Amino acid sequence: MEEKQEPKTHPLIQQFLEYLEIERNASKLTIRNYRFHLGRFYEWFSKNYPGRDIKDLNLDITRKYRLYLSNYEYDKGMTLKRITQSYYIIALRSFLKYLIRHDYDTLAPDKIDLPKVESKSLKFLEKNHLEDLFNAVDVSKNDEKSLRDRAILEMLFSTGLRVSELAKLNRDNINFDTREFGIIGKGGRARVVFLSDSAAHWLGQYFEKREDPWKPAFIRYSKEKVFEDDGEEMRLTTRSIERIVDKYVRAARIPIKATPHTLRHSFATDLLSNGADIRSVQEMLGHKNISTTQIYTHVTNPQLREVHKKFHQGNRR
Repeated sequence: MEEKQEPKTHPLIQQFLEYLEIERNASKLTIRNYRFHLGRFYEWFSKNYPGRDIKDLNLDITRKYRLYLSNYEYDKGMTLKRITQSYYIIALRSFLKYLIRHDYDTLAPDKIDLPKVESKSLKFLEKNHLEDLFNAVDVSKNDEKSLRDRAILEMLFSTGLRVSELAKLNRDNINFDTREFGIIGKGGRARVVFLSDSAAHWLGQYFEKREDPWKPAFIRYSKEKVFEDDGEEMRLTTRSIERIVDKYVRAARIPIKATPHTLRHSFATDLLSNGADIRSVQEMLGHKNISTTQIYTHVTNPQLREVHKKFHQGNRR
């Protein structure tokens, strides 16, 4: 993974970052990434085009920048992956879009094509793998930590939450009577999230076992206890949740490297396989565009399976 060192920036880039924070309500992580990617661009630009203004961009300059990204080595000859190169170009296009919106005469962002990347296969867990994963948590001890871990796994599969959304969840967000709660997800989009019977059961068991006054739905049990600020210092981080999932994936000997996002994929796949319409699944996942949700349809379309079974000669005996 490329080491991120804070590069220098430009006043217009700083204005853009402030716009993301104030007007677009972007997350701190998004702003940090844009600062890094645009900072890398500005360092390259100012070094190779001294005296030129950042508004003077043209296709020849951006082509040379893409060539620079393609050949950039950051650690013992390691080069940037195509998807990482895409992140740099996406940041640059967003910045140009901002400049044009604010009446700067510069290169149109849609003239810069994104690098083509290989599509990754969609990973999700089958029913038997999900059962193995849940059962890998030893809840017979009935201790807080085990109940927490089982609740986390059940919640990720039951709700389709992103790991960052799960980490931000507070106890008082959840209505156990209606088994639902509202969240503000990616891009500041609000949606309603529903709990399955199983997730509500294990989450209820976990909350009932806890005796602390802290607000976060999921807390850590390592290091010292910090009681200030409603227990914010006790909140599990996204990285900690990822480690918890990985721990039980390995314990259950699941044959794929499953992550919290794999459980989100499993949530969507399960709904579509059992007849849910794609628009409803789009809303439950919090996808802005339905095209993002459509990646699941090729693995959940029963008609395709029937066509293959009926017409492929390998099925005939």
